[in-house]
Amino acid sequence: MPTGAIDAVVNLWTEEVMSHRPEWRDGFFVEKMKVDQATSRGIEIDEMLRRMDAAGIERGFLVAPKVGRLGHRSTWHLPYEVVLRAVKAHPDRFFGLAGLDPTEGMKGVWEFQRAVEDYGFIGAHGYPHWFEIAPDAARWYPFYAKCIELDVPVQLQIGQSMVYASDYPCRSVGRPITLDGVACDLPELKLVGIHVGIPWTEEMIAMAWKHKNVFIGCDAHRPPYWPESFVRYINSFGQDKVIFGTDFPVLDFERTTADIEALGLKEVAKRKLFRDNVIKLYKLEERGVKLSDG
Repeated sequence: MPTGAIDAVVNLWTEEVMSHRPEWRDGFFVEKMKVDQATSRGIEIDEMLRRMDAAGIERGFLVAPKVGRLGHRSTWHLPYEVVLRAVKAHPDRFFGLAGLDPTEGMKGVWEFQRAVEDYGFIGAHGYPHWFEIAPDAARWYPFYAKCIELDVPVQLQIGQSMVYASDYPCRSVGRPITLDGVACDLPELKLVGIHVGIPWTEEMIAMAWKHKNVFIGCDAHRPPYWPESFVRYINSFGQDKVIFGTDFPVLDFERTTADIEALGLKEVAKRKLFRDNVIKLYKLEERGVKLSDG
């Protein structure tokens, strides 16, 4: 089991958060993603920390997501303040990520800026599929520019859409190749394509290889089912470009770290995956988080 791992994609699942989430959540998380029913109903922060401790996870990045399409009942936003309260209560365990809604325009940009400058959030997080607005669409660019100005990374769900609501699937607008134009236009932007890029993982690897500021998040898909090429990438020339995540509760903390241990990665590659890469990318040393001893 790792010690001091940092999970870059974590969802709060408290009773308060459940009150904001849409009613279809059990259909998705339990039936589709196989989250156990007890967890899907919600867990409080103390229980989340207990599970993180059991998995050797020192810290987690809590997402305040913004998802949905205007006029559609699946639209919902988790207020930044909900995550802020959790971070303030456990500053040694959590950092905050601000969700982005590309339909909000400059209002959303200013709210995001406030989350970073006033709340201390360390980056942005976006779901292109939920809005059916691809990562290279113009509506995202004001947020990207603000990320560069604030010097924080942005995570985007890349690959196929796994979500559905009211039998209305979201189109998979987040193919990894859509990051190419963004990275060419804005080479200063630190982009993280989360969810492995499945089923276009080779394309995601190509983007991370081509662009120095494009990285891959390994969350949301169990490691035993990762493409073989992705495991080889982590273990070789991509060992500096992948960061650990679970997308909890989509993946269980303890099972996921055990799954990664079972892959037989080189110790240096595993250390970078679990901890060092994300510390460097998010400049966590400036916040008192130390790199591994190895």
